[in-house]
Amino acid sequence: MTKGRVKAVAFDFGGTLARPGPNPDAATVTGVLRGLPDAVIPDGFADVFNEVGHRVRAADRQRGEQTSFAEQLRVAALESGAVLDDPAAAARKVFTAIPDAEIDPRAVHALRQVHERGLVCVLACDTQRPESVRRRTLRQAGISDCFNGLVLSSTLGVRKPHPRFYAAVVEATGCPAGEILFVGDTPAKDAFGPHGHGMRAALISPEGRPPGLHPEIGVIGHLEELPAYLESLRAR
Repeated sequence: MTKGRVKAVAFDFGGTLARPGPNPDAATVTGVLRGLPDAVIPDGFADVFNEVGHRVRAADRQRGEQTSFAEQLRVAALESGAVLDDPAAAARKVFTAIPDAEIDPRAVHALRQVHERGLVCVLACDTQRPESVRRRTLRQAGISDCFNGLVLSSTLGVRKPHPRFYAAVVEATGCPAGEILFVGDTPAKDAFGPHGHGMRAALISPEGRPPGLHPEIGVIGHLEELPAYLESLRAR
């Protein structure tokens, strides 16, 4: 596929814009759910939640999909005999009780520069967190206005490197794949995957270019180098 001038940038989140936050453990989830009005959470819920989580992750890996956290809560409640009226609301409560990722100020500066140049910016990441929680994190960091759209595995139901994920990125930008630069820190998901779907890619790798990386894939040490990298692409 012919690649044109970059008009859009798709940003990974954890490891790119932010340091990843913790995943919810069974004890925290149980405590949060017991604080919900009208919820009844039996003593064995935590063990069932862990078992359901292992089972769901194994099935998701086999199918290349992602089951929502709310659905995991619903199944765990059903199998443990818990009463949980609104699993989606419960999921939001869980992810309010535990911190999201910590946004990197150096990355924010680079993001703002890219946004101010008029490029379309899309957040494109794998996450268990509901979209409302991730949007709140972006608002609190003062960068929600930088994004034209969010492509989240928790909303889409598939994780990178599923083809549907990259198709959603293309749709969210409104640009042809060859005019999108995908930036992230995981080679398979943020470099090889986007490149294989016709996008440009820049891998964040503080250690330098890893072996076997396609020569068309760029490498930067930190997101703060992205504005200069974009300028180098324009000069070619």
